[in-house]
Amino acid sequence: MKPVLFFLGAMSILIFSGCSTSRKTLKPVEARSDEIRSSVVIKKEVPPRVINTKNIAADAVVSFAETLIGVKYKYGSVIKENGFDCSGFITYVFNHFKIPVPRISSDFTNAGTEISIKDSKRGDIIGHMGLVTENKNGILQFIHTSESRGVMISGMNSYFLPRFVKVNRIFSVF
Repeated sequence: MKPVLFFLGAMSILIFSGCSTSRKTLKPVEARSDEIRSSVVIKKEVPPRVINTKNIAADAVVSFAETLIGVKYKYGSVIKENGFDCSGFITYVFNHFKIPVPRISSDFTNAGTEISIKDSKRGDIIGHMGLVTENKNGILQFIHTSESRGVMISGMNSYFLPRFVKVNRIFSVF
């Protein structure tokens, strides 16, 4: 019974701290119940990261991104001739307008202001690193990079819905 309590305590700490057990093998540890302390993970509120879009219209950025449809996928690349990964594509598009953005997708987590799908507009950033191209009654189309087809426009379908994280607004000019 005691090892089970320790395992459950360890699992709750991993779950609440965002760790993944699929990457690490947990070794069973024998512990007495008086050694197990309750842990509280305090999640700090991270302020939104401001991206200075320099009054460039979101539509101009998306229109440029659409010229890249068909560029192949290449993990870790921001070079058009080699291909792009998802965040490399976004970096390339924004660099074209001399707008500095985070290089990796996880750094976009707090970029801008989170908004609902129904309120999203052309140019909003969508989780998985894409740009909203269209929103018709909450049904999104977005441009992104796919391993199988490179830069492409997709709809929010049964493949993407379970992977959807959120939509962030970084533009003030649409």
